[in-house]
Parts: sequence; C-alpha cells; structure tokens
Amino acid sequence: MESQESQDAADGTDLQRAFICASFNQDTTSLSVGTNTGYRLFSVTAVDKLDCIHEGVECPDVYIVERLFSSSLVVVVSLSMPRRMNVYHFKKGTEICNYSYSNNILSVRLNRQRLVVCLEESVYIHNIKDMKLLKTLLNTPTNPTGLCALSVNHSNSYLAYPGSATIGEITVYDANNLSTLTLIQAHDSPLAALTFNGSGTKLASASEKGTVIRVFSVPEGQRLFEFRRGMKRYVSISSLSFSADAQFLCASSNTETVHIFKLEQHSPSQDEESPTWSAYMGKMFTAASTYLPTQVSDMMHQDRAFATVRLNMFGLKNISALATIQKLPRLLVASSDGCLYIYNVDPQDGGECVLIQKHRLFDSCEEQVEQKEEENPEDVSPEPASQSYAATVALPSTPPSSTTLMGYSEEGGAQKGEVIPEHEFAEGPVCLDDENEFPPFGNQSN
Repeated sequence: MESQESQDAADGTDLQRAFICASFNQDTTSLSVGTNTGYRLFSVTAVDKLDCIHEGVECPDVYIVERLFSSSLVVVVSLSMPRRMNVYHFKKGTEICNYSYSNNILSVRLNRQRLVVCLEESVYIHNIKDMKLLKTLLNTPTNPTGLCALSVNHSNSYLAYPGSATIGEITVYDANNLSTLTLIQAHDSPLAALTFNGSGTKLASASEKGTVIRVFSVPEGQRLFEFRRGMKRYVSISSLSFSADAQFLCASSNTETVHIFKLEQHSPSQDEESPTWSAYMGKMFTAASTYLPTQVSDMMHQDRAFATVRLNMFGLKNISALATIQKLPRLLVASSDGCLYIYNVDPQDGGECVLIQKHRLFDSCEEQVEQKEEENPEDVSPEPASQSYAATVALPSTPPSSTTLMGYSEEGGAQKGEVIPEHEFAEGPVCLDDENEFPPFGNQSN
C-alpha cells in the first residue's frame, strides 16, 4: 500500500511538472492542455471516458493552446518562441501559417469570424478566414496577464479587455465593425477575469480582490447581477464561465472552492404569493438598506453561491467550465495536478456538487491515439459527430490552392512568417477536410 501511494505521489509530481496550461474550446466539448513536450487535445463529450484526440509535438513548452470549436484548427504558442503564433491543421499534421509580434504573446482568443492576439500593451485582430490583420489596438492599458474575452457568437464578435490598469474598467469592442462599443465601470480594483455568455449578450467580470463578481448586459453595459464569492479573504479568480443557457456562472480561484451562481431575477410577485418568514425578513432588509451606507447596502443585495465544489487541493492552477454531458449539467475542473474532475450539478436545489469522475490527463495518451488510427486508418477523427456550423450551412467546395499567401502589413508590429504553399488560407475560405468540422467562409450566392 505504501509503495503504491508513493508511486502515485511520484506520478503526480511528474504530471504537475509536465502541465503548463489548459483551456476548454468555445462549446466545452474539448479540452486543450499545454505541456513541456507539446500539447494534447481531449474530447469531453462523455463522463466515463476521456478520449485523447491528438498529441502535438511540433514545439515544446506550450503555454497557449486554443482549438476552434471541434475543427482541426489549433493555435499554439511556445515558451521557446513566445512572440510567435503558430496555426496548425492538427489532423493533417501541417502548419497553416504563423505570425510574429513585437512582444510576448499573452493570450489568444478565437471564434468563427475573428482571431485575437493580446500582448501586454496592444491587441491584434485578425480575420480568421485568411488571417489578414484587420486592426491593431496600440497603447492599450498595461495588461500583464493578457486578460481579454471574445464572444463565441461570431455575428457580433464582441471583445472585452481592461480599459484601465488601476481600476476595474472594461472596454467592450466590436471586433466585426472594428469600433469601440462602450466602457463599463465594473470594479474599484483592477480586473482579474472576464467572460461572455454564448450569445454575447452578457459579460461577467471579477477584480483582483476576487470577492465580488458582476454581470453586465452587452452592449448597454447595465449591471444585471452581483454575486459575492466571499468576505474572509481576497483570492485570485482564475476563470469565469457561463453555462450554455446563461442560467449559471461558475468561478474558480486559487482556493479549494469553485462557486456556481444562478442568474435569476427575483420577482416581487413571488414573495407576495408565498409570505414566508424569509420573504418578510428580506423586505425588512430591503427597506432598511436605503438608510445604510452604500457599501453595506450593496452587500445586502449581493447573491451568494447557488452551488459549490470543494476541491482536494489548494493553491494549484485550475480552470472550470459548465457543460451539458450526456444530457445532464456538469462542472468540469482541469487542474495543474494533471487531472480533469467532473461533478454533477443539481440545477434545481444546488448545494454541494458530487464528484462522479476523475481522469488523468497524461495516462496512455499515445496508446489512445495509435489505437484510434489503427481502428480508423482513413479517418483519424475519433470524436462523435456533434452539432456544428457545417451541419446547418452547406460548405463551399474550395479546392486547395497552390498560391503562396502574400504578406500582410499594418502599423503595429505583426509580421507574417513562413506560410505553407498549399495552405488553405491562400485564395478562398478555410476548408478543414470534412463537413463535421467548422470551415470559416464568406457569403455564398445561390
């Protein structure tokens, strides 16, 4: 028993040393993990099984890896070349293109219309169809963590990033029309986390203090909800994530607790229909709050967590996301201990979430990939066909082009690197092999 425990501890040390970063894709069907040997992509469409879709070893020490929905397009940035962004077609094993920037890349965000690269004092907006640099936002407030959020809904492509380095001001930018929408005074302290809901109509934020999380309407910037994560201590919020229906919002931090908040408007008519003791006291507090200092009044109107998760770890990097897996709501937590934890969430009563599965992210990934290639020699895509953009829109039949993509230039420092002559960005829209994947494309004519 002792030898087994010591072996597990040793394995955990190795995994933690290998783990550098993790991110969920836009619809939380895939998990991307950056390691000291490259990156790995996992399918998270089932509870009991974690499929390793691909292991990339093109470059070591990957600290940014982002996958576009369930397509073969993946963006990678390595610590060995922190100013260079590589875009790969991982199923073909080819590099589509790469770009170099004037400083280290801190984050990358993408949807079906735009690819955004964030540096410490500038933001670059690319058209994902041909990787053309559309806009450079220079001299943005110092943003040492590369904090930004891009709405998944490509019809609006809202981009949010800090509007100040000293207070929690949010700049909301329209990445489609390339114009600033609004400024939101969200917090007194600098921002620590930002995220949009799926439709891009709500924006959640947290400050460096980590005690209060606020939700605003977009593009109006009106405050809709305010949640209190805690009062005892300041924490570092590592991730915010809405559920697909925007009814719930989860927040993870460097503590052992993940909080899930429920976004529901309290109707006065409900209190009148059920005159309970708690409803009566609530009315008394509401009336009294008008005579109290603003800070105290705000605290009385802040909702607490609807559900929580107690992790068996403290101080480790982790990200969380809400997903519907096998028709039930789940909370996913990917941790730097090298594991993915899956919890059940009770959407009616909330409370303490129950751990139902724990997956090791680095167990026999190579064997999984080799086994899938043997089973599907002509089709290396192991993922089940999921609802995609291509499922509702017919794909253009664009043959691969042999023309080399000409360089793009705009004031601001982005430089196009070597481009594969047969890459798919050359003359037409991106076509990623099959109709189960997302291909960015232009307007079609009948």
